Amino acid sequence: MASALWSCLVLALLSGLAASGIPRSPFRLLAKRSLAEGVVDGIEIYSTKIISKVTSRFAHNVVTTRAVNRAEKAKEVSFDVELPKTAFITNFTLTIDGVTYPGNVKEKEVAKKQYEKAVSQGKTAGLVKASGRKLEKFTVSVNVAAGSKVTFELTYEELLKRHKGKYEMYLKIQPKQLIKHFEIEADIFEPQGISMLDAEASFITNDLLGSALTKSFSGKKGHVSFKPSLEQQRSCPTCTDSLLNGDFTITYDVNRESPANVQIVNGYFVHFFAPQGLPVVPKNVVFVIDVSGSMAGRKIEQTRDALLKILEDMKEDDYLNFILFSGDVTTWKENLVQATPENLQEAKAFVRNINDRGMTNINDALLRGINMLNKAWEEHKVPEKSTSIIIMLTDGDANTGESRPEKIQENVRNAIGGKFPLYNLGFGNNLNYNFLESMALENHGFARRIYEDSDANLQLQGFYEEVANPLLTEVEVEYPENAILDLTQNNYQHYYDGSEIVVAGRLLDEDMNRFKADVKGHGAINDLTFTEEVDLKEMEKALKEQDYIFGDYIERLWAYLTIEQLLEKGKKAHGEEKENLTAQALDLSLKYHFVTPLTSMVVTKPEDNEDQTAIADKPGEARSASPSTAYLTNYQPPQTPYYYVDGDPHFIIQVTEKDDAICFNIDEDPGTVLRLIQDPVTGLTVNGQIIGDKKVNPDSKTRKTYFGKLGIANAQMDLRIEVTTEKITLWNGDSQSTFSWLDTVTVTQDGVSVTINRKKNMIVSFGDGVTFVIVLHQVWKKHPVHRDFLGFYVVDSHQMSVQTHGLLGQFFHPFDFQVFDVHPSSDPTKPDATMVVKNHWLTVTRGSQKDYGKDASIGTKVFCWFVHNNGEGLIDGVHTDYIVPSLF
Repeated sequence: MASALWSCLVLALLSGLAASGIPRSPFRLLAKRSLAEGVVDGIEIYSTKIISKVTSRFAHNVVTTRAVNRAEKAKEVSFDVELPKTAFITNFTLTIDGVTYPGNVKEKEVAKKQYEKAVSQGKTAGLVKASGRKLEKFTVSVNVAAGSKVTFELTYEELLKRHKGKYEMYLKIQPKQLIKHFEIEADIFEPQGISMLDAEASFITNDLLGSALTKSFSGKKGHVSFKPSLEQQRSCPTCTDSLLNGDFTITYDVNRESPANVQIVNGYFVHFFAPQGLPVVPKNVVFVIDVSGSMAGRKIEQTRDALLKILEDMKEDDYLNFILFSGDVTTWKENLVQATPENLQEAKAFVRNINDRGMTNINDALLRGINMLNKAWEEHKVPEKSTSIIIMLTDGDANTGESRPEKIQENVRNAIGGKFPLYNLGFGNNLNYNFLESMALENHGFARRIYEDSDANLQLQGFYEEVANPLLTEVEVEYPENAILDLTQNNYQHYYDGSEIVVAGRLLDEDMNRFKADVKGHGAINDLTFTEEVDLKEMEKALKEQDYIFGDYIERLWAYLTIEQLLEKGKKAHGEEKENLTAQALDLSLKYHFVTPLTSMVVTKPEDNEDQTAIADKPGEARSASPSTAYLTNYQPPQTPYYYVDGDPHFIIQVTEKDDAICFNIDEDPGTVLRLIQDPVTGLTVNGQIIGDKKVNPDSKTRKTYFGKLGIANAQMDLRIEVTTEKITLWNGDSQSTFSWLDTVTVTQDGVSVTINRKKNMIVSFGDGVTFVIVLHQVWKKHPVHRDFLGFYVVDSHQMSVQTHGLLGQFFHPFDFQVFDVHPSSDPTKPDATMVVKNHWLTVTRGSQKDYGKDASIGTKVFCWFVHNNGEGLIDGVHTDYIVPSLF
């Protein structure tokens, strides 16, 4: 079970734009004074409230937004929220002109048919999507008549897990416009008593915090309130855009006079256990580190940085070793060594010299590490009262040695034999995360994805801190026989400092007078035995005061934990056992109205005698969880970010978060070479050389130009590919191969694949994370004016680093823009508008270009906002900054 204690919420409220002759797109609009303060494109969001009630770590959160259409015609209004991946949505309702349309939780397959019907008809729909490290995005939109009001209300619940000694609710606020009534209210009730409570915001000054934020706690109750006035929300005294853009965080902890606390309500109980002040159990750690070729560059640097910091935090009683794997498996030492100052210095020298190489042999590396730990125990080379941990970091799938995931799992499971946990860290998206998670779970550990960001080394360190201080091993929480039903997990291989064990269940006899629980575990010096006894009548009297929070919270907490653990068990089960676990989780999800990976929530709004449907759907962990909203209309955007340059040359940037595109041209002389992509981390560059028409039309103000030659290079692989309209040449070091566009051939070597499809296109792939398509455009050879040219399409870029730049490459990173004030231009088919992007205000024109990525002869029309003057204001710097002296 993941141990992060986050309750995350991003609130982004936006209004859609509907204009005659323009395909509707969900543009995020810049807050601008219009008919009245806070009105954007006729839509006023006049109230947003986030009400959180936390009882015994269980958070019940309600997000309510109210809007009114001040325009003279119907407008689209959208509600956009990001919520924790560990949370379950429990309700979503729409209220339009006083009529409420509630949500209904249904089995996923049942809801899917209703959802597909809505999408096929272009109807309003919403969906939860994976959208970041800890978040899922929920988006729903409705068409609101002129003068009508709409209320969106989303409810979700989550158990806050203790992490590094505190519970944390993290609200990321982005209302995008001024709101008359903006409010966050959090009430916390903890029967153990609250020992600390704090709240802070990253986006506001201390002055604003002092007047808009109040926080207090006394005894068992705590309260946080944040109510900025309209004036306090402004980013400057005369500004109309909102200052509320960032993190709002509430943290608290409870009194620890007793290591355990039991609460019982209506026949359900929850038992919390978190002992303090115990000595840390020495640990024997084997780090199994992937150093295959795909780890080259930034990944290996960040891994080294993290390991060096981890070594500084090792305690002298600990034992450790490093195993590096690519195609081969190598070790730092033959056996575990103690973390003495001398050995740690030697270990740091070893880590500093870690470099990438070759393939990925996960099986042999893990078995080597497991055998090393087993041998140390058998030969009594580690302390008797110590615990073993194996931590593996990889960024890809096994591709040498034993590469079948199910066989690797079997080998690892048999070798560990339940003796110690395995923790799997998946670096990036280019891996089988479900395999890593399943293997870790069946060996009493868990998996964690490490995101390819600038803070990847901090993510690695943060994970290690979670498991660095085991206080107890083999912990069991026991209850009187024949007294308890439906118990959640009650045995844990490790209890780590700063965390908490939570067990819930049902009482067989609700009329029993006393409740007893025994906790046993092995400590660093002595074994621990703790007994908790509770007088139920006294507890019932004491808990009456918490009714102001929410009623059946203990029962819902039990259901939440049970569903979570059934889903977790299902990931490592097979056959009939897996079916039974799934059926149990589904029944509970439907009974308690939880949106889980097995259910969806359907909200149906009758309109024009047809259903409009919103679906709240919780996805599983995908190989590549690309951020995207679930805003669904007749226009279906690409599933992943998409960029290309084709034609004259037209640069097209598909912005999936907006369901829209931006385009611009570069006007330069034939012979000019432009830098399209440059990534200093992966070593990839792509440049293009411009050609012109055979003849220039003297009556034309501009000359038609295209790309006639492309150069793709990977410095780390010593690879170059030159593509012209006649041939393709590959250089691998000094080795050269030449092909023509009449060939149909695939060349694969050292992680690079090149496929030429006769007279159509060629596909270049670097592993599973970077794919380019070059399209050949051919004209009649005797054409008096035009000549053959090339189009360049980026269909996958998720393995490119954050340092990637170039005319296309700079857009691989997330960026935002707003479009407003759409108005007619001299061409009635191409309206103008104002775009705000990168702090620049630009006049843009609605137009269209062709996408020939799938069909080089006909193409697909793509609508986009055209940025004039060689992309000025959109691209970094000016276009001449991207001129380079040669193709390579």
